[in-house]
Amino acid sequence: MTEIWFYHLTSQPLERTLPTLLERSLQRGWKAVVQGTSEERLASLDTLLWTYSEPSFLAHGTSRDGDGQLQPVYLTAGTENPNGASVRFCIEAAEVEPVLTEQPDAYERIILMFDGNDDEQLANARAQWKTLKQQNRTMSYWQQDEEGRWTKKA
Repeated sequence: MTEIWFYHLTSQPLERTLPTLLERSLQRGWKAVVQGTSEERLASLDTLLWTYSEPSFLAHGTSRDGDGQLQPVYLTAGTENPNGASVRFCIEAAEVEPVLTEQPDAYERIILMFDGNDDEQLANARAQWKTLKQQNRTMSYWQQDEEGRWTKKA
């Protein structure tokens, strides 16, 4: 069964944390999908993943690039999983439930990342937690500390 982890960003923005989490996923041998809700945000992440670090970059692609099945990291606003990813990152209040409905056993883990300083994202995360909890999903809640490390809270 897919584990769903809620990552509450409090001290560092998504742009600093997501590349590190994607690197760790790839080190585990997992391919990843990053699901957003806006093409503008995905275009920004597309640029970020090529340039976030001087000595390295994260190879990735989008539907515009084609060959989704070959991408270690795939960026999308949809629910597809063309690269057979083991982990999915939902950002910008992207909904987890449609992914679980369409592909109930496709992922080992789905990580919903939300900015604790954004009232809309916070409310969305709480609503998704409640819905998924009622479905008896396997979930955990992680919060960032001041140094950006993750602490399991529930």
